[in-house]
Amino acid sequence: MRLTSWKRAVRAVLPLLLAGPLFAAVPAHAASAHRAAARTADLPVPVTMVSDRATTPPGGSFTVTVTLTNPHDTPIRFVFQTVQQTYDTSTDVEYAGLKYAATACNGVPNPTVCGNPESGGRGALFVLPLAPGASTSYTLTYTVAPDSSCGSGLNVDLYSYVYYEYQGGAAVNDGLTGVHGTDVPCA
Repeated sequence: MRLTSWKRAVRAVLPLLLAGPLFAAVPAHAASAHRAAARTADLPVPVTMVSDRATTPPGGSFTVTVTLTNPHDTPIRFVFQTVQQTYDTSTDVEYAGLKYAATACNGVPNPTVCGNPESGGRGALFVLPLAPGASTSYTLTYTVAPDSSCGSGLNVDLYSYVYYEYQGGAAVNDGLTGVHGTDVPCA
């Protein structure tokens, strides 16, 4: 469609010219200021994961304890965490017949969701807010299936992505941490 008058062209373009800078300037400025404040330093993730058994034969169980310690001078108010198998463990499951499953969360059998239900799966069960210098933990129990493959080189290893906020949400940290869960030897 061809514009037939100069006034119609101005009326069509003027709102875009006025609204564009207005909408673009505010979020860009706010976002860059937030990112600068949020990423204050590259800190190690203060989460440890420890397995209670070095070896677990088919039919046995092992428990992983996940602990968060607050190294900051302000409370940690938000944590998002996932716990999943490593790539090596997933290839053992897919190709070597390793079978295992999460069977309890904080001692509660047969968990469908362990952690924040909004995260859609296993995640952090830390008690928050977490005061400076304090620690909080939760446990995940896994059972190796009785008919699982076993032997040298088969193991269940896990890793975790952790994101947390402190300083009232003005600062964040995130990263990966892992644990050698358990070897699966034949009995």
